[in-house]
Formats: sequence, structure tokens, C-alpha cells
Amino acid sequence: MTASSSQARLVRKLSDALGDVICTALDDASVVEVMLNPDGRLFVERLGVGIGAIGDLLPGAAEIIIGTVAHALKSEADEERPIISGELPIGGHRFEGLLPPVVSAPSFTIRRRASKLIPLGEYVVSGVMTELQVRLIRRAVEDRLNIVVSGGTGSGKTTLANAVIAEIVAAAPSHRLLILEDTAEIQCAAENTVALHTTDTVDMARLLKSTMRLRPDRIIVGEVRDGAALTLLKAWNTGHPGGITTIHANSAHSALRRLEQLTAEASQQPMREVIGDAIDLVVSIERTATGRRVRDVMRVNSFDGTHYETHHHSEIEEDSHAA
Repeated sequence: MTASSSQARLVRKLSDALGDVICTALDDASVVEVMLNPDGRLFVERLGVGIGAIGDLLPGAAEIIIGTVAHALKSEADEERPIISGELPIGGHRFEGLLPPVVSAPSFTIRRRASKLIPLGEYVVSGVMTELQVRLIRRAVEDRLNIVVSGGTGSGKTTLANAVIAEIVAAAPSHRLLILEDTAEIQCAAENTVALHTTDTVDMARLLKSTMRLRPDRIIVGEVRDGAALTLLKAWNTGHPGGITTIHANSAHSALRRLEQLTAEASQQPMREVIGDAIDLVVSIERTATGRRVRDVMRVNSFDGTHYETHHHSEIEEDSHAA
């Protein structure tokens, strides 16, 4: 059996295991996430709609799904290895599966990979972002500023990052982009691009060190989660400006504090001066009761020894009028 036919067989087996309800949800561009709780109830989150129940799944069927995904990821799922994380061979969606004893019954979440690129202009039309905020982001892209997109779980960080990357490609089509991710979620139409993914044996810090030898113009990291943040900041500070990353934080200021925590994992110090030098713009997006909203676009100028010198988008507008 060839590798391609083996992969096709695996995809068919996984599609059969997921069943029509879940596969239909994953084919729906409005779906953000499919969730199975240990009690067997299935839920789906849709853009602009929120979370709703779509049915039930028996524990045995859920266990087959998790086992099949583990096989696709060349891993195993059992009591000793009860957590399976990775990219589905169907659609590249992100999968997180749990088995007893860490849960009472099989449970999983599938984060659907966005199939539609939402341009920044559409964010204004839908009321997620103001025209001023878009202008500030576009100016930052043109000026090769380093951008951090921050937000909580399900806030739309990656979707917004994809929109900013589209602006980078439009502003600098000849630039060589290096994209580093744990799970493939970044969309990039640049002609000169290299995508790298972490593995069980190659972490983000190692990828970043390799990236420096691949002649990047801009370095893009899907999400910083650990001490590799320090390696990224140093890369941005040493001749590779104009990059973008996302970070899990609920506000622009808390994104800087989160970076302090992550850099301290690698250096035992919060590295505030490095953060102040490397980060130019923080775009904070949040999920509200009425939908997603860009809460703040904050310019970071430096760290002066006691605090970060920052300007929020409303202040930047006032400064520009004064000028």
C-alpha cells in the first residue's frame, strides 16, 4: 500500500468515526469549535451565534475517534497517555482529546481551521474594529513595526493575525516570511514563505534559532506560550523587524505582563527592557456578549526603568490632530 492510499484510508476511517454530524459542522465555514463533553453532549460554537448543542455521542464512539486521531498522529491513546493533541488529517483542524483518568469519560475539542480570510476592511464593516484602529495597524505594517495580537480563548486572535499578515503581503510582496507554529493556522499568500512546525522533539525555541539562518525578512509566530518568547523578541531586535505573533492575554497591558512571565521562564528575569524595545504595537481583541471587538490598539515606545511608555489608539488620534 502506497503512502497516499494509506493516508486516504486513514482519512476515510476518521471521517466514519466522526460521523455525519461532526463532519457537517467541520464543513461549515461559520463554525469555530466542536466540543464533546464527558457526559456525551456535543456542542458547536458558530461565529456571531455562540454555542449551542447539536446532539450526543456515545463514550465508545468518542473513544474510537480519539484512538483514530492518535493513530493518525503516529501516537497512542490509553490510560498512560490520556491526552492527544495535534492537527487532524482532515482539514488541518486542531484536535485536543482526553481519556480517563484525566476525565470521567472521553472528551474532545476540535478547533476548526479558518477557511475564510477576513480582510481588515471587513472588520470595520462588521463593527469589530474602527477605521482609526485599522489605519494604525496598516501604518505599523508599512513602518515594519512588531505587532502582538492579544486576546482570550476564542477571541479571534489568529483570524485577526491572518488579516494583518494579508496586509503585510500587500505592503511588502517581495519579503521572505518565516512562519512558525505548533498547529497550522496561519494563512499566508506570500510568494516567498517558509512554514515550520514544532514536533515532539523540536520546540519553538529551536525553530526560532534555525529561522535566523533561513534569511527571513519578517518572522511570524502563531502563538508564544513559553520561554521561546525571549528568542523571538531578540530576533525582532536584531535586524528582523515587522513580525507578528499572538499571545493569550485579556488586555494590551496584560499582554506585556504575560510576555514578562514567558521571558522569565528562559532568563529568570522579566526582561522588560527587551520587551519595550522589541514590541511596537499591541492589538487587543475580545469576545463580548454581542460578538468580537478590538478593545485597544496600543503603541509601545520603550521601558524607562519603572514602567512601559505606551499610547492607546485614542491618544494617538489626539496626537495626530494636534500635529
